[in-house]
Order: sequence, then structure tokens, then C-alpha cells
Amino acid sequence: MSTQRERLEKFRSLHAAGRILVLPNAWDAASARMVQELGAEAIATSSAAVAWCHGYADGETMPTEVALRAAKEIVRVVSIPVSVDSEAGYSSDPAKVAEYACALIEAGAVGMNLEDGKSPPELLVAKIRGIKQAAKTRDADIFINARCDAYLQDLVPDDRKLEEMIRRGKLYRDAGADSLFAPGMSEPAQIRDVVQAIDLPVNILIMKNVPPIAELKTLGVRRVSAGALMGRAAYGAAYRATSMLLSEGKYDSIFASSSDCPNFNGYFEAH
Repeated sequence: MSTQRERLEKFRSLHAAGRILVLPNAWDAASARMVQELGAEAIATSSAAVAWCHGYADGETMPTEVALRAAKEIVRVVSIPVSVDSEAGYSSDPAKVAEYACALIEAGAVGMNLEDGKSPPELLVAKIRGIKQAAKTRDADIFINARCDAYLQDLVPDDRKLEEMIRRGKLYRDAGADSLFAPGMSEPAQIRDVVQAIDLPVNILIMKNVPPIAELKTLGVRRVSAGALMGRAAYGAAYRATSMLLSEGKYDSIFASSSDCPNFNGYFEAH
């Protein structure tokens, strides 16, 4: 079994210039192992889907101990790097966020998403610096994917979003972030502008109007993630099957997708 440091270096290499890391996003041990078996190079979790499967709403309502336990369950069953979507760190206190990040490192995670949301960007700057300093004192590190919500949460008027994305991206870069997550962006020219302005790997979130992976790669994007979409797709299939069973007494929707379920018993025999 490789060490956290070895998996971290592998994860960094997956963000190298000229390549693109595709992350379908997992939410539990089964989905993570399935993603690995299908050939993914790394695992990224979805905070929303992790929260839902533990009975919490998305939006920092999930206790950190639940988030950490979920991360440990995933790390235990995969051999590839794991990055944990951590919302805003589950606290407005940079010291507490740094403590949580160090717990993720101890759990074996190599990366984390950390978002600014509607808080001042200076708060995320303080969190990034705090995490990096705390990890360094432990002779460790974690890959921080700093999420800027200028587009996703309409933090500024449309004509200022690109400028704000770049401004915040530079702040997060200078604080020590390892990549910039720019969810909500879909216009190729604007994506290219961010890639060229920020000396960091740029992560784009899959949306209906986002260009295909191949085009994103030509724009210089180095990371693409599905967020909660994979969890939504799975729960959507279960919802349709359950609804048909209860309302119509038919099994068609069950068998439409159940045959695609992988052999989880085979995956987990060694665990």
C-alpha cells in the first residue's frame, strides 16, 4: 500500500500541463471502488452526495466527524489518490479548518476542495494559509482545490464575473492553493482567459452547456469533475424504479439498470 505522500505526488502529476484529469465523483465506498475499477486515475468526492447518503442536506450541515468517517471508508477500499470535497471546511475559523484538513491527511486523503461561497475571499485565503502551515508543521501536505463561486453563486453581475474569477484566483494562488475550481463557467473564451491568467491547474464543473472534455483540454483545462451529478444519476435511477414499482406494480425500471450493477462482493472480498 502506497503512503499518503506517494499518492499526493501521483495526484500532483495528474494535474500536469498538457493533460486533463477526469473525475466522475463518488460519495461512498461502493461508488468510489466502482469508479476506480472503471479506470479513473483518482477519486474525488461530492460533498452534496456524501451528505445525502448520510441523511444531511448539502450546505455544511454534515458534522465533520461524519465527513471524516466517509473519507476513511473510501480511502480504505481504493488504491488511487482521494480528494475530499470539504465545502468551506465546515467552519469559519481558519484554525478549525486547518485541524480538519490535517485529519483528512491522517485519514489518507491527498486533496480537498475548499470553497469561498458568499464569504469574503480573504477568509478562504486565511484558511488556505492556515492549512498549508499546519500541514507543514507535521511534515505533510494536502492538495487544495480552491473553489471560486463568482459564477456558480452569482457573486457579482455577469459583466464582472470573469474579472472577479481571475482576481480571486490570484489571491488563492498566492495563498498557496494548488488548483482553481471555477464551477459555473462554460464559455470557451472565458475559460481560456482564466487558464491563461492563473498559473494553476483550472478545474471545470460538468454542466449541460460545458464543452466536451476534448475541447476543454485544448483550452488548457487540466481537471474536470462531475460534482453531485453522478450521485444524482444513481439516485434518479433508484427513484424511477421505486416509483414505478409502487405506483404501477411493474419492474421494468428496476431491470433497466440493475443489470449494470458491478460485482461489489468481488470488489470487497479482500476487505
